[in-house]
Amino acid sequence: MKEITMFVQKYCPHCILAKKHIAQLRAEDSRYSAVQIREIDESEQSELANSYDYWYVPSFYLGNKKLHEGHAEYEDIKKVFDAALFDE
Repeated sequence: MKEITMFVQKYCPHCILAKKHIAQLRAEDSRYSAVQIREIDESEQSELANSYDYWYVPSFYLGNKKLHEGHAEYEDIKKVFDAALFDE
């Protein structure tokens, strides 16, 4: 299993929604609770955030591979977590 890097902004409504979907996913299936998330607030860690290639938050990376960028529904979050759990 690999760590997900999630780029956010504190008051971004799309980021808040994505975090709700993450909580729901983890509540429904305990396997997803094992997935580690490295959350980076781009306003607080702008130098690190600028070293990645994305325009919109939330953005999700697995290593250097971008998995999703921008508004995320439940199924989008599930795909990100499935990639962390099952992709080699």
